[in-house]
Amino acid sequence: MSPTVLGLVRASHPEPAAAVTTVAGLLAWGVGHRPAGILAVVLTVAASQLAVGWANDALDADRDATVGRTDKPVAAGAVGRRATAVAAAVAALATPALALSTAPAAAICATLGLVSALLYDWPLKSTPVSVLPYAVSFGSLPAFVVLALPGSVVPPAWLVAAAACLGAGAHFANVLPDLADDARTGVRGLPHRLGPAGSRAAAALLLLAATATLVLGPPGPPSGMGLAAVAAAVVVPPLSWYAGRAATRAGGRQVAAFRAVMLVALIDVVLLVTSGRLV
Repeated sequence: MSPTVLGLVRASHPEPAAAVTTVAGLLAWGVGHRPAGILAVVLTVAASQLAVGWANDALDADRDATVGRTDKPVAAGAVGRRATAVAAAVAALATPALALSTAPAAAICATLGLVSALLYDWPLKSTPVSVLPYAVSFGSLPAFVVLALPGSVVPPAWLVAAAACLGAGAHFANVLPDLADDARTGVRGLPHRLGPAGSRAAAALLLLAATATLVLGPPGPPSGMGLAAVAAAVVVPPLSWYAGRAATRAGGRQVAAFRAVMLVALIDVVLLVTSGRLV
């Protein structure tokens, strides 16, 4: 693998990109997509995740260099800022094109999610409404997956609401490791205004709200698996805070909080796909 390609892979935020794309694929299978539909969903979501990750690192290169983020390939010089920006533009243009292979309404929804996420990268990251793009983009994900089905299926409101809560929680958890660095470079989003304790509480409550919505939203009584998922949403965040403090004491970055979000998201998707047909 060439250094440029390797740098682009690292700059794409591969861990969350892979997690979100996997969740989308599982959800597509759960709602009844055929293999071609699952592939279209996975490729569309992967392209949008690449676009957002590359745009983020290209836009934040100066700030990342200021605070010494050697884990950021663009700031560290492992890949050029221009190459990363061009890759982001190509992936962004590919997203609606890939989504159009499913349905026009689905393509509009996928484009909305992408534009919302890019607006977070600039200019909403440093505003009190920084959480809004996360809620919109995550909420649009299951809506896109359902709208991509044949037959003009309407996404359930509870499914979209749960995803929006999960996305909002992800925002607070994702920013926690960078609060000090962001303060040095003038970033003042909603988590920065709430502070570490407020952001942890917001993330935990939103994750719990997302899981509870998935359990209580569908018709019928909650299942035992659903109640277990709610219990996991209660237990996982505090454990992640503890792991994050241990990582900080060891000199590492506090990434456990965001990984906790991904774990809760995976639990929620498994709950969905094993609970029967969703639409």
